[in-house]
Amino acid sequence: MALTKDQLINDIAEATDTQRASVRAILEQLSEIVSDSLENGNELTLPGIGKLKITERPARTGRNPQTGKAIEIAAKKVVKFVPAKALTDAIN
Repeated sequence: MALTKDQLINDIAEATDTQRASVRAILEQLSEIVSDSLENGNELTLPGIGKLKITERPARTGRNPQTGKAIEIAAKKVVKFVPAKALTDAIN
């Protein structure tokens, strides 16, 4: 089961004895800062969690699984997450 945004807000609010509205505002601002940082080409390190960075996928030829026809897939940028050693150690 995935942790939803509301569940995350509740968990943080309870753990820090902070109002939910404040936690929601902080979480939304964090999301905006992460997006802006990645859009500007910067890597973002979240201590103890991992690193987010933009990588480029080159154009390639794919195949339509229904028809078997070859199609061209355009190049695009994607977000790559590299977990921190502390996170990897915690789940193993």
